[in-house]
Amino acid sequence: MNVMMNETTRTARSGLAEELRISVARLSRRLRAQVGSDLSVTQFSALAVLERHGEMTPSELAEHEHVKPPSMTRTVAALEAARLVARRPHATDRRQVVLAVTEPGRALLGEHRRRKEAWLAMRLAELTEEERAALERAVPILERLSRS
Repeated sequence: MNVMMNETTRTARSGLAEELRISVARLSRRLRAQVGSDLSVTQFSALAVLERHGEMTPSELAEHEHVKPPSMTRTVAALEAARLVARRPHATDRRQVVLAVTEPGRALLGEHRRRKEAWLAMRLAELTEEERAALERAVPILERLSRS
């Protein structure tokens, strides 16, 4: 009986994992569609990390984003070409540079966030009070999952 319950639990968990993965991916695509940006997901993520955490070296940014330095080099080059990030001399190591978000980069991130949140607020308004309450309770859980 215990073996059967474990198999049922495992199947239920994998079903939840699949449903959650599909739903989160679909919601993420819908949110990205609201901004119609020329930035890739990787570029947008790197820009947002720099805004949130402050100046970083390209290596630190690559490590934070879990990508290899050559990939981050291409990402940073595209962001620099769009004038969304700028290189500055490192404060203590002249061999290195740090990356910082420019004012146009901050403005772009702010506009993207406003559009996404406006779309999401309209969708949330269409839900019942109970559905919104369930989502409110789920937010800390989803946040914990996203950080693991």
